[in-house]
Amino acid sequence: MRIRRDRREAGSRWSMAGLIGLLMLSAVGGSPAEETAETDPMEVLAAMSDYVGNLQSFSLAFDSDIEVITTELEKIQFASSGTALVQRPDKIHAHRVGGYADVEMWYDGTTVSVYGRSIDAYTRFELQGTLDQLFHALRAGHGVALPGADLLLSNAAEVLAHDVLQAKHIGRGVVGGAECEHLAFRNADTDWQLWVEVGDTPIPRKMVITSKTVNSAPQYTIRITEWESGVEPAEDAFDFAPPEDAEPIRPDQLIELDELPQGAPTGGTQ
Repeated sequence: MRIRRDRREAGSRWSMAGLIGLLMLSAVGGSPAEETAETDPMEVLAAMSDYVGNLQSFSLAFDSDIEVITTELEKIQFASSGTALVQRPDKIHAHRVGGYADVEMWYDGTTVSVYGRSIDAYTRFELQGTLDQLFHALRAGHGVALPGADLLLSNAAEVLAHDVLQAKHIGRGVVGGAECEHLAFRNADTDWQLWVEVGDTPIPRKMVITSKTVNSAPQYTIRITEWESGVEPAEDAFDFAPPEDAEPIRPDQLIELDELPQGAPTGGTQ
C-alpha cells in the first residue's frame, strides 16, 4: 500500500493547545542532569563494586558488540554472546560464541585452560592466583580478555575510576526490563557509560566504551542479559578434559580465538 504524506495535512493535526502542552511539559520536566543532580555517580559505581565484589558465587549471560573502522572509514560491528560461572576467589568457567570463534575457558586457581571449539584446539598454562590476577594476566600477557571482566573484579570501582576526568549521573534507563542508574565517565582516551540496576542488587546491566582516539570513535558494548547470585557450581564445573582429537597449541596462539576475524581492521585513517 502506498502512503502519501502531505506536510500541510500533518501540520494541521497539531492543535495550538497540543503545542502549548508539549512546551509546558518540557519546561516542567527539565533536563536529566537537573533532575538527578543529587545522585553521586561515584557512589553508584562503588555500590555496584561492593555488591559484585562480595558475591562468593554467581552466573551470568551476556551479549557483546565490538566495532571496527575500515580504511575506507566504514564502521563494521561484530557480535558475540556468552556465559560465565564465577566462584571467588579463584575459579571461573566462561564461554563465548561469535561468528568467528567459539571459545571456552576454565580456571581452577592454578591452571588456565582455553579450548577453541571453532578450531578444535586448546592450550593450558599455569597461573597461581585470584580471579583479579587472572584477568590482568590474560590481558597483559596473552592478548585475551573476558568481555566485561573489569566489572567482575573484587575492586571494580577502584580500577574503573582510575584516571577518570569527569563523572556524571545522566538519569535512569531500562536495560532488559530492569530500571538502572545511567552513569557517564570521561577519560583522556575513552568515554564510557555504565547502567547499574536500581535497588538492593546493584548489578551492572550494560557498559559502552567509546574510543575517542580512533577515527569515527568505535564502541565496545556489553549487556548482561541474565544474572543469578548464590549459585552452587558442580564439583567439576572448573575442570577441563580436552577432546581426544583436539590439537594442543601455544598460549601465544590464542589470538586466533579473538572476537574479530583474523585480518579485521583495527582502526581507520587518523
